[in-house]
Amino acid sequence: MTIVPTYAALLAILFVFLSYKVGQARKKEKVLIGTGGSSIVERAMRVQANFAEYTPITLLLLAFLEMKEANIYFLHFLCLSFSIGRVIHAYGFSQQNENLRYRMLGMIATIGVIVISSITIIFFTLLK
Repeated sequence: MTIVPTYAALLAILFVFLSYKVGQARKKEKVLIGTGGSSIVERAMRVQANFAEYTPITLLLLAFLEMKEANIYFLHFLCLSFSIGRVIHAYGFSQQNENLRYRMLGMIATIGVIVISSITIIFFTLLK
Protein backbone atom coordinates (compact mmCIF):
# COMPACT_ATOMS: atom_id res chain seq x y z
CA MET A 1 0.00 0.00 0.00
CA THR A 2 1.85 3.08 -1.22
CA ILE A 3 -0.56 5.36 -3.08
CA VAL A 4 -2.98 6.52 -0.38
CA PRO A 5 -0.28 7.14 2.28
CA THR A 6 1.44 9.56 -0.09
CA TYR A 7 -1.75 11.55 -0.63
CA ALA A 8 -2.52 11.35 3.11
CA ALA A 9 0.87 12.92 3.84
CA LEU A 10 0.23 15.74 1.36
CA LEU A 11 -3.22 16.33 2.83
CA ALA A 12 -1.70 16.38 6.33
CA ILE A 13 0.56 19.23 5.20
CA LEU A 14 -2.54 21.07 3.95
CA PHE A 15 -4.17 20.49 7.36
CA VAL A 16 -1.13 21.98 9.10
CA PHE A 17 -1.34 24.99 6.79
CA LEU A 18 -5.04 25.44 7.58
CA SER A 19 -4.22 25.16 11.29
CA TYR A 20 -1.59 27.86 10.86
CA LYS A 21 -4.20 30.08 9.20
CA VAL A 22 -6.43 29.66 12.26
CA GLY A 23 -3.52 30.74 14.46
CA GLN A 24 -2.89 33.76 12.25
CA ALA A 25 -6.56 34.77 12.42
CA ARG A 26 -6.58 34.36 16.21
CA LYS A 27 -3.47 36.51 16.52
CA LYS A 28 -4.82 39.20 14.20
CA GLU A 29 -8.17 39.32 15.98
CA LYS A 30 -6.68 38.80 19.47
CA VAL A 31 -8.87 35.76 20.18
CA LEU A 32 -7.49 32.94 22.34
CA ILE A 33 -10.55 30.68 22.68
CA GLY A 34 -13.56 30.23 20.45
CA THR A 35 -14.33 32.86 17.85
CA GLY A 36 -14.53 35.90 20.10
CA GLY A 37 -17.33 37.07 17.82
CA SER A 38 -14.86 37.44 14.95
CA SER A 39 -16.12 36.33 11.55
CA ILE A 40 -12.48 36.07 10.41
CA VAL A 41 -11.61 33.57 13.16
CA GLU A 42 -14.88 31.71 12.67
CA ARG A 43 -14.26 31.33 8.93
CA ALA A 44 -10.68 30.12 9.44
CA MET A 45 -11.87 27.64 12.07
CA ARG A 46 -14.64 26.32 9.82
CA VAL A 47 -12.27 25.89 6.87
CA GLN A 48 -10.00 23.78 9.07
CA ALA A 49 -12.89 21.90 10.69
CA ASN A 50 -14.54 21.13 7.35
CA PHE A 51 -11.25 19.67 6.14
CA ALA A 52 -10.99 17.63 9.35
CA GLU A 53 -14.57 16.39 8.97
CA TYR A 54 -14.29 15.04 5.43
CA THR A 55 -10.67 13.96 5.09
CA PRO A 56 -10.46 10.99 7.53
CA ILE A 57 -13.45 9.06 6.17
CA THR A 58 -12.39 9.69 2.60
CA LEU A 59 -8.81 8.56 3.22
CA LEU A 60 -10.16 5.47 4.96
CA LEU A 61 -12.32 4.62 1.96
CA LEU A 62 -9.41 5.22 -0.41
CA ALA A 63 -7.15 3.02 1.73
CA PHE A 64 -9.77 0.26 1.60
CA LEU A 65 -9.79 0.57 -2.19
CA GLU A 66 -6.02 0.26 -2.26
CA MET A 67 -6.22 -2.81 -0.01
CA LYS A 68 -8.77 -4.29 -2.42
CA GLU A 69 -6.15 -3.73 -5.14
CA ALA A 70 -8.19 -1.26 -7.15
CA ASN A 71 -6.66 -0.12 -10.43
CA ILE A 72 -3.78 2.25 -9.62
CA TYR A 73 -4.86 4.83 -12.21
CA PHE A 74 -8.39 4.84 -10.82
CA LEU A 75 -6.99 5.20 -7.30
CA HIS A 76 -4.70 8.06 -8.33
CA PHE A 77 -7.64 9.73 -10.07
CA LEU A 78 -9.77 9.53 -6.92
CA CYS A 79 -6.94 10.65 -4.62
CA LEU A 80 -6.01 13.53 -6.89
CA SER A 81 -9.64 14.57 -7.35
CA PHE A 82 -10.17 14.58 -3.60
CA SER A 83 -6.94 16.49 -2.93
CA ILE A 84 -7.65 19.12 -5.56
CA GLY A 85 -11.23 19.37 -4.36
CA ARG A 86 -10.08 20.00 -0.80
CA VAL A 87 -7.64 22.72 -1.93
CA ILE A 88 -10.30 24.42 -4.06
CA HIS A 89 -12.86 24.20 -1.26
CA ALA A 90 -10.45 25.56 1.35
CA TYR A 91 -9.48 28.43 -0.93
CA GLY A 92 -13.07 29.37 -1.73
CA PHE A 93 -14.31 28.95 1.82
CA SER A 94 -11.46 31.01 3.30
CA GLN A 95 -12.26 34.12 1.26
CA GLN A 96 -14.17 36.83 3.12
CA ASN A 97 -15.85 37.83 -0.16
CA GLU A 98 -16.58 34.24 -0.98
CA ASN A 99 -17.15 32.96 -4.49
CA LEU A 100 -19.46 30.00 -3.90
CA ARG A 101 -18.33 28.32 -7.13
CA TYR A 102 -15.04 27.29 -5.50
CA ARG A 103 -16.78 25.86 -2.47
CA MET A 104 -19.33 24.03 -4.59
CA LEU A 105 -16.70 22.60 -6.94
CA GLY A 106 -14.63 21.46 -3.97
CA MET A 107 -17.61 19.80 -2.32
CA ILE A 108 -18.71 18.13 -5.56
CA ALA A 109 -15.22 16.62 -5.87
CA THR A 110 -15.22 15.57 -2.21
CA ILE A 111 -18.70 14.03 -2.16
CA GLY A 112 -18.09 12.48 -5.58
CA VAL A 113 -14.98 10.67 -4.34
CA ILE A 114 -16.81 9.47 -1.22
CA VAL A 115 -19.75 8.12 -3.23
CA ILE A 116 -17.61 6.53 -5.97
CA SER A 117 -15.28 4.95 -3.40
CA SER A 118 -18.19 3.61 -1.37
CA ILE A 119 -19.95 2.12 -4.39
CA THR A 120 -16.71 0.58 -5.66
CA ILE A 121 -15.98 -1.01 -2.27
CA ILE A 122 -19.51 -2.43 -2.13
CA PHE A 123 -19.09 -3.73 -5.68
CA PHE A 124 -15.74 -5.38 -4.81
CA THR A 125 -17.30 -6.92 -1.69
CA LEU A 126 -20.26 -8.35 -3.58
CA LEU A 127 -17.95 -9.94 -6.16
CA LYS A 128 -16.19 -12.03 -3.54
